[in-house]
Amino acid sequence: MPAFLLPIAGVVLGLIIGSFLATLVLRWPDSRSVVAGRSSCDHCGHQLRARELIPVASFVLQAGKCRQCGATIAKDHVAIELAAALIGGIALYAAPGAQGLAGAIFGWLLLALAALDVKHHWLPDRLTATLAVSGLMAYFLFIPPPLLDRLIGGLAGFLSLTIIARLYKSIRGRDGLGGGDPKMLGGIGCWLGWTALPLVVIGASLVGILVAISWQLRGKSVAADSRLPFGSLMAVAAFPLWLYQTAGGGLAY
Repeated sequence: MPAFLLPIAGVVLGLIIGSFLATLVLRWPDSRSVVAGRSSCDHCGHQLRARELIPVASFVLQAGKCRQCGATIAKDHVAIELAAALIGGIALYAAPGAQGLAGAIFGWLLLALAALDVKHHWLPDRLTATLAVSGLMAYFLFIPPPLLDRLIGGLAGFLSLTIIARLYKSIRGRDGLGGGDPKMLGGIGCWLGWTALPLVVIGASLVGILVAISWQLRGKSVAADSRLPFGSLMAVAAFPLWLYQTAGGGLAY
């Protein structure tokens, strides 16, 4: 395939992956199978036909409503599809080839974790473990950083947030981080290496500050115990860092 077509292929593949991820985010927290059973309307149970399952296009053609009952289709479904398409296109534009495909997988895993964290404050162990293992496996495609940096990144990411969480709880008497956050940072470390971890945490914190400011501007109260999905914030910070490593010369290893 010509190199200039690869980003387009990444967008198309991203739309397909995004449709699956949106279903996963919807069904998994309710212990429903992601792969078994036909897709149906969440309101009336109408089984969706092939023409109603085209990513993004079906949502637009149906004006965001179920053909059977007219109920509004959740906008976060199409948002996940569009985000996955954007990730696929950008990744394969930055690195047309195996490295770009690996980066797209990294971005799609981050997207799934971010969506679950925003909607349910949940970072599943199976998904954070998949993030970590795939990050280590990416080394065998001759993709930097070196394996040792990935291993150190996985361990340092997990231990650093675990220590911070325990210190916070011992001082404040309540949880400050979810149990999945250290595992997710460890998984990110397995992809980006240990040198990127401070930037991930700083970037996530800055994004969190912007989110808190936006809440205040919209009249939503923000207190010391307000829950921010830190896993989602780390995801927002981590994928641009992968792009910088890949297309911008990378970090010093």
